[in-house]
Amino acid sequence: MRDALVAAAFRLFLERGYEQTTVDDIVALAGVGRRSFFRYFPSKEDVVFPDHERCLADMTAFLAASDEGHEPVRRVCDAARLVLRMYAENPSFSVQRYRLTKQVPGLRAYELSVVWRYERALAEYLRGRFTGRPDGNLRADVIAAAVVAAHNNALRSWLRSDGTGDASTTVDHALGYVQSAFGTPPAAPDTPAAPAPGRPQRPGRPGGVEDPERPEDVVVVVSRRGAPLWRVVQEIETALGRG
Repeated sequence: MRDALVAAAFRLFLERGYEQTTVDDIVALAGVGRRSFFRYFPSKEDVVFPDHERCLADMTAFLAASDEGHEPVRRVCDAARLVLRMYAENPSFSVQRYRLTKQVPGLRAYELSVVWRYERALAEYLRGRFTGRPDGNLRADVIAAAVVAAHNNALRSWLRSDGTGDASTTVDHALGYVQSAFGTPPAAPDTPAAPAPGRPQRPGRPGGVEDPERPEDVVVVVSRRGAPLWRVVQEIETALGRG
């Protein structure tokens, strides 16, 4: 019944337009009564987004099942992929909805409210993980917004291509920016790496400045706060032996 109502609604939206289609038109085409419609959808707008409530519940359950072993930024990125999976399950319907939403201001506003609920779910999880950290709530809100922005940018790119190509690859690429900017990299092994064969290890230079011939070395330069930029660059070049 639910799927029949969605199919009837979109058929009418495409034929007549969203604004010109009423709930009575939808139930007449589906062959059911108004009560049946409102049993599944509180409003006409909800029939355009029939799967978001389920997806939001799945995301909330996914985050609730997390433990301390899950890296929090990677976890919220994985939660966002649940939304992508919902869209990718039915590409033709997702593309139709995208086109319709672009044409109807009221649907765009409704969609923004749905996106905000996803973002709040991600932020609430991150706030719990960052409790006690400096700027924990701020960090949680910024990361949640970044995840949603990256996901939606890639998703819309896929929808504009009429749902062709691999949506997962596009979204993974976008979320990779978030993970690299905010995520915690995997812990390094406890044992130091062995030197490259045939190349002797070089001791560090006095004063804490390491040998610049080794790419893994770190050079620390101390400069007064008011020094002009060219002087700072000159000091760096001198420390690197490139003056």
